[in-house]
Amino acid sequence: MTDACIRGIVEAIHATPTQAVVYVAGGASQALGMLMSVPGATNTVLEAVVPYSRMSMIQLLGKIPTHYCSQQTAVSMALLAYNRALKLSKPGAAVLGVGFTGALASTHPKLGDHRFHLSTRTSDRLWVSTVTLSKGLRTREQEDKISSHHLLKAIANACKVPATFISELMDSETVEESEQWFSEDQELEQLINGDIPFKVYPFAREMFNEERKIILPGSFNPLHDGHLKLLEVATRICGNGYPCFEISAVNADKPPLSVPRIKDRVKQFEKVGKTVIISNQPLFYKKAELFPGSAFVIGADTAARLINPKYYDWDYGKMVEILSGCKRTGCTFVVAGRNIDGVFKVLEDFEIPEVLQDIFVPIPAEMFRMDISSTELRKKGGL
Repeated sequence: MTDACIRGIVEAIHATPTQAVVYVAGGASQALGMLMSVPGATNTVLEAVVPYSRMSMIQLLGKIPTHYCSQQTAVSMALLAYNRALKLSKPGAAVLGVGFTGALASTHPKLGDHRFHLSTRTSDRLWVSTVTLSKGLRTREQEDKISSHHLLKAIANACKVPATFISELMDSETVEESEQWFSEDQELEQLINGDIPFKVYPFAREMFNEERKIILPGSFNPLHDGHLKLLEVATRICGNGYPCFEISAVNADKPPLSVPRIKDRVKQFEKVGKTVIISNQPLFYKKAELFPGSAFVIGADTAARLINPKYYDWDYGKMVEILSGCKRTGCTFVVAGRNIDGVFKVLEDFEIPEVLQDIFVPIPAEMFRMDISSTELRKKGGL
């Protein structure tokens, strides 16, 4: 295949809305060069990492793999890349995780087959391929070229770009492929089990180009006008960002929400045309890691708990350290007034540690005050 044909395919990949994270080890180096050298790469490539040494691979996977070059390692790399792409992408963007690991010709003869494994992961599909090459037939550069073409073809297919690659394999060389499709219910089960960190339902009717998220977390049982107004006001105060609601399917002290219950909550946001994120992190310091650079919209009651050492084993230093960690992720807390024990409290009523004062942003009472709660609505509605 000519360089011009390859370039055309890469240009078509960059023209899609898909945003990808690519992890490549042990080959396909030419594919990375092709992806990055064609204009428009920033539209597609969120991050490209080459965990080449064994220690680098161990740190990436968070464990010692049974085999560094295996189909399972490629699948694990693709899932990690997908989860990373979720965190780095704009809310609701189509994201792709790519994993590649190879054992190609080297300076010393290999005992096993020359082979490579690659995998792609999207929200609803896992695709895996293993290619076994004939030993001694090609140079390292030639094997790298073949693996690069297969990797680009896999990315093109995941991005739904038509791409015809002329096979450069011999009849004796083998290609094994498999794929698995996921339903919405299966994806939510993966979220509850911790395999993926969150799922975005991009119902917003407005167009937002901002990468920074303005997030109003809650149970939203039910969603009401106060929630909608609060996020609207917080978005005006923040100046820019993608406004969205967030529900944690996993609770710190209760059983996780069932898939049918999650889907019922999601329907509320579809009706009003607002984006909602379903995550598996109930704690704010974990949410900050999941959504770096975001502004979290909270009530004064939640702010009071965030700075109360009681919730940190009565350790003031631990509280400061954990919230400082939130600060290092670039996150802030936008705080609305709230009735607490019959008294309307605002951010200024609390003593915020000096080192943390810049991450708490008040919402003036004159801009938002709505003494309504989901609990009261449930009581009135008999829910």
